[in-house]
Amino acid sequence: MFDTILIANRGEIACRVAATARRLGVRTVAVYSDADADARHVRACDEAWRLGPAPARESYLRGDAILEIAKRCGAQAIHPGYGFLSENEGFAQACADAGVVFIGPPPSAISAMGLKAESKRLMAAAGVPLVPGYHGEDQDPALLAREAAKIGFPVLIKASAGGGGKGMRIVREAGEFAAALASCKREAASSFGNDAVLVEKYATRPRHVEIQVFADTIGNTVYLFERDCSVQRRHQKVVEE
Repeated sequence: MFDTILIANRGEIACRVAATARRLGVRTVAVYSDADADARHVRACDEAWRLGPAPARESYLRGDAILEIAKRCGAQAIHPGYGFLSENEGFAQACADAGVVFIGPPPSAISAMGLKAESKRLMAAAGVPLVPGYHGEDQDPALLAREAAKIGFPVLIKASAGGGGKGMRIVREAGEFAAALASCKREAASSFGNDAVLVEKYATRPRHVEIQVFADTIGNTVYLFERDCSVQRRHQKVVEE
């Protein structure tokens, strides 16, 4: 068990992590931007350190500053919450290099699952059933159009590096494909710095069910049953139950 953890986030998730740590007898350190100096998560922790100005890129996304604070306050671990640096392979590796425990997936797992196309190749190799589609490296528009026709419309074009509901286009007939592909690639390049896409069969009335799996560093693994995330708006979850 850790004596002190730094919570590299704000808002609801930081408060929840702080409350759980308190129940476990673990001391907590908050970080905050200038906009959050009086926020609830700052008061919820035992200690608080200023990260920087209000923009996230100058505060909550400053992995170097967060690690420096962890070193100065004596935190043995960093809990990233969700968003911000929680899925940043470079930050997870920097924590490992600094001898600070990153409470989250190892860098290798973040790397393997960071791109949708790569994660689908990994699942295919493991024998996991996949939604019919194309996730190859060849991004020629004519090839992608042919693959969409093979799959059968409607299809969904998805940014390989995407997340948060961005970089997704539903295409219901062949004549719409070229414009939708160009639009999706522009958004992917702008939002994620990577315009690679994959094409999948679009399920018109799907259920989105997740299995929550946790593992530690010594081989213990547990799954915490199912989570239904089917209620969505603009490709983003509204209710998880």
